[in-house]
Amino acid sequence: MCRIDKSGGEMGMVKGVEKVKGSIGIISSRSKMKMWMIRATTSVLLWTCIVQLTTIGEMWGPRVLKGWPSCFSHDSSAASALEESHFNNLPPRILPPKRVYKNNGYLMVSCNGGLNQMRAAICDMVAIARYLNVTLIVPELDKTSFWADPSEFQDIFDVDHFITSLRDEVRILKELPPRLKQRVELGMTHTMAPISWSDMSYYHKQILPLVQKYKVVHLNRTDARLANNHQPLDIQKLRCRVNFGALRFTSQIEELGKRVIKLLRKNGPFLVLHLRYEMDMLAFSGCTQGCNNEEVEELTRMRYAYPWWKEKIINSDLKRKDGLCPLTPEETALTLRALDIDPNMQIYIAAGEIYGGDKRMASLASAFPKLVRKETLLESSDLSFFQNHSSQMAALDYLVSLESDIFVPTYDGNMAKVVEGHRRFLGFKKTILLDRRHLVDLIDRYTSGSWSWEEFSDAVKQAHTERMGNPIKRLVIPDRPKEEDYFYSNPEECLQLSEDPLDSLSST
Repeated sequence: MCRIDKSGGEMGMVKGVEKVKGSIGIISSRSKMKMWMIRATTSVLLWTCIVQLTTIGEMWGPRVLKGWPSCFSHDSSAASALEESHFNNLPPRILPPKRVYKNNGYLMVSCNGGLNQMRAAICDMVAIARYLNVTLIVPELDKTSFWADPSEFQDIFDVDHFITSLRDEVRILKELPPRLKQRVELGMTHTMAPISWSDMSYYHKQILPLVQKYKVVHLNRTDARLANNHQPLDIQKLRCRVNFGALRFTSQIEELGKRVIKLLRKNGPFLVLHLRYEMDMLAFSGCTQGCNNEEVEELTRMRYAYPWWKEKIINSDLKRKDGLCPLTPEETALTLRALDIDPNMQIYIAAGEIYGGDKRMASLASAFPKLVRKETLLESSDLSFFQNHSSQMAALDYLVSLESDIFVPTYDGNMAKVVEGHRRFLGFKKTILLDRRHLVDLIDRYTSGSWSWEEFSDAVKQAHTERMGNPIKRLVIPDRPKEEDYFYSNPEECLQLSEDPLDSLSST
């Protein structure tokens, strides 16, 4: 018989149990570690998949879901009311693939002039950057001109849309890489103004070697630097693509523009009158028709005060007879009446402060009592953000001008030309292009009593039958580019009689 020692047996059993528990604890810890690792790995994999699917969704989602109703529409009635608006003519938000090319260097641009002069210049600079295979830095806007507007590019245009919508054509950066930025700050760059009305061969032969040599070239004057005509078709279409697609105003400007248009539409059709009878315009042009002696002296002093306005001694009467003066409010009233514009039609004044104020506007207001401006349609609080920012105010007028039933500029300045071209692009919307040289002669005959009202009205209508924004060929004058038709007033290479003009640009 064997004898079992109870005390020893119990101790052994206790030790055995403790060993088993220890082993189980180790196994449990290892299992927990494995489970944690599995969960962590799974989480990382899932997160990676989500990121990849999101990226793919941004590229392909709009194509797959195009035409599906949105579940997030807060105001379908407001959206449908603007279906015919140019705001909805914009293409779906599809991020184009990046264009891969050997970068020859960087192009910096400082624009000069007002909003529409700079707008056209930006389009030209994008085309030039594309042609030279360089990286374009987001253009700097003019802050030193007469208007002294401190606005940056991103204050007026949607800069991110500008960059991404053109990424299949040219690489655009908000600023230079740090190393090159430091070189520019030290003055180690090449600054110049390119020759006006040059074609692409000039930029290839003269500007590209400078870019390759200095790595950064700064063009400090950009207005009218690219020729209107005889450019490659893909370059002409790219200029249009930038102007009509990439240069979208900021959401704040766009939304306010929609609100003004909605307020106008509530009261029926409206005409936008680009009345260029502001003090700076009259001083610059030397046009003083209808002004008294004190006003003439004031305008002359202003002209001499600005050294970059080179023409000082001006014969106002001769300039007017040559059709080089903006129409006065009185002349404008006679012209609109002669063209049988409905006296009850709303007339939106797209301009700054009219020289002479209400007194000078009296005859126009009498003939067309429904005169409105953004300042009368909106609360002062709506426009407070735009005060002292002339380019942003001009952007608002630009949007309203595009949507008007009739657009009438009284002078062929930059806004008149660019809006004319944009309205052609949107389907040849009615734009009455006044023949000022002919008009002032007709007006003088009527006001002198030589002609009756019927004779005057018939002559005005006949003179403008083919000047309503209808399709025409752009005038080309070899060796005289300043006298030929401006590309942006009639970009005929981009115009098609289709429902969606932007389709014609996507093939480039």
